[in-house]
Amino acid sequence: MKLINRIKNNKLLYFLGVLIIGLLIILIVRITYAYLGASINEAKGNITLNSDDVDELKFNIGDPLSINATPTTLPENGENLVSSSTSSASLLANTTSDTAEYGYYVYFKISNNSFIYSDGSTPEIILTVKQGENVITNIEGLTYGTFSGVSGFDITTASGLFNVASSYSITSNSSTSATVQEWTFTITYLNLGFDQSANFGNSMTTEVMLQKDEVKPTLADYIINDVYTTDGENGLYYHDGVGSYTNAGQEAGDNSYRYSGVNPNNYVCFGSDAETCPDEYLYRIIGVFDEDGDGEYNVKLIKADYTTSNMLGTDGRDYYGNYNNGNSNYKGSMNTSTLAAYRWNYDTSVSSWGSNNWTTSELNKINLNTNYLNYLGNSWNSMIEDSTWHLGGTTSSGNTAKSFYTGERNNAGYGSNPTTYGPENANGNSTKIGLMYASDYGYAAYPEAWATYIYDYDSSAIKENNWLYMGLYEWTMVPSSFGSDYVFRLDDYGTLNSTNAYVGSSVRPVFYLKSNISYVSGDGTKASPFRIAV
Repeated sequence: MKLINRIKNNKLLYFLGVLIIGLLIILIVRITYAYLGASINEAKGNITLNSDDVDELKFNIGDPLSINATPTTLPENGENLVSSSTSSASLLANTTSDTAEYGYYVYFKISNNSFIYSDGSTPEIILTVKQGENVITNIEGLTYGTFSGVSGFDITTASGLFNVASSYSITSNSSTSATVQEWTFTITYLNLGFDQSANFGNSMTTEVMLQKDEVKPTLADYIINDVYTTDGENGLYYHDGVGSYTNAGQEAGDNSYRYSGVNPNNYVCFGSDAETCPDEYLYRIIGVFDEDGDGEYNVKLIKADYTTSNMLGTDGRDYYGNYNNGNSNYKGSMNTSTLAAYRWNYDTSVSSWGSNNWTTSELNKINLNTNYLNYLGNSWNSMIEDSTWHLGGTTSSGNTAKSFYTGERNNAGYGSNPTTYGPENANGNSTKIGLMYASDYGYAAYPEAWATYIYDYDSSAIKENNWLYMGLYEWTMVPSSFGSDYVFRLDDYGTLNSTNAYVGSSVRPVFYLKSNISYVSGDGTKASPFRIAV
């Protein structure tokens, strides 16, 4: 205290004291700022980078490959048509270490290929790939050989994405002179000794891709190109309208790929990224469809098991309560006391038994397309396509899967009900979630059953070979044109009947994934369901 009083009474000491304290404060602040500043820079290290500390990996894509086969460009006994293009990857190391190493991917993509083998079998278009002076001789999905003196891959009728190189290594030991790796792609149209005029005017679109990240196939492409092999293998059938002796004339004819039979490996984990997918997030693939004919396929999912009120909510006039129609045939794994029942549309302004107009259904607008989307969460429901649903009706359940399919898409609904419901007429309501069609259920049975009326699907031979049969009363998407309140539903024995829209039944949401959703892993079994990129 005496020292402090002495300083206060001595102006020189007082001034020096204040000055020293001020300098200490500045020093402390600078030290603290420097410490915090270092921490902040470290935290942002992967966001804000100093150019001197960054490696520079670049890709340069060459000119497009182009061949035009005409009588002039491909004259008899003339030369081959050749188009070549060189792309490159370059790497410059950072100035701090002068060393860098990366891996990158090289792809060759063929789309819209209308070429054929003019004589039925002889390769005509050959792809040659070189990395520097090294010739690439192995690309999965393409056949390498020497054709009429030209070595390369036969791509005459090929289409799809082909992996040329995976994690291809590039290194650099300089920050001033880049390492460059060149990839030369050459397409040769062979001028052969027979008539090739069948290909005049045909076209092929190609693309060379060099990039740091691996291209993941879409789930739709993976199923079409990898899971589907020959018709019926892996439970997948291609509905091109041709069929086989067991189902001649019974296919949908829409070029869809549908899972059929007792228990195909068609599980998808949707809504969870847990290592083991919880049962409530398991879905199954009905099929892969190009509903709008734009060439982009969408995977159509149905929840593997039924829903609870926690998923769909209890608000809205269509909530019925706990499911209470009996469960002795139930094939799922949930506690049946938790299962909920919903009316299809309890609009009593139409009838005291409800309405079969899906556009006024609160099961549609509230429970499925509001509550269920919220239950899934934004990151997952953003992967679902806003879809147009077919509401064509029919009068009887005495129809085959093919008859129902045709009616759903071509018949009028009851009275003034619309025949479709989608973004174009939903008045701002979501159209992401729907229900299975009667034809979906019909085609999920083994193919020998497709000529049978779905009304008769309660036979043990059919329902036990239909993976969509789950053993409870369940709504379909399909209204009956018999009256204003009738809708088709499945009963607990596997048959299809029409019933009043106010009746309570179980619900399994159905939706289409967007066409660009990528496949990540899994073999489709329940233990290892397909995983998709979120």
